[in-house]
Amino acid sequence: MPQPPLYQVKAEFFRMLGHPVRIRVLELLQGGPLPVRALLADIGVEPSNLSQQLAVLRRSGIVVSTREGPVVLYALAGGDVADLLRSARRILTVLLTDREGLLDQLREPEAPADIPTGAGALPEWAAGQGADLPR
Repeated sequence: MPQPPLYQVKAEFFRMLGHPVRIRVLELLQGGPLPVRALLADIGVEPSNLSQQLAVLRRSGIVVSTREGPVVLYALAGGDVADLLRSARRILTVLLTDREGLLDQLREPEAPADIPTGAGALPEWAAGQGADLPR
């Protein structure tokens, strides 16, 4: 069976990351290994939901688990995931900053010069247009 193209593998990787609980788990694990109870306390989802999301992350190889007695600890498999999350944060900061700038522009009142009024306010090409419209 032929290997899928790299762009398809990348798309699958990003799809795997595309769940809020998984992203939150990865964010929390940046600080070091954590037990499930700590993840549950912070994320606030049902244990079965967290278990499913952890299984996806484990199967992908992004997260590893170790058992210390009765406690299972989860950790990032490597620092590259933390780098990816930091990069995503920088990208989102730029994107949202740009949007905030657009929102600020939209909130500004329009200058009166921008709105033509009175006789001669219409450009020459528009003069006489719409004369047959009902009034």
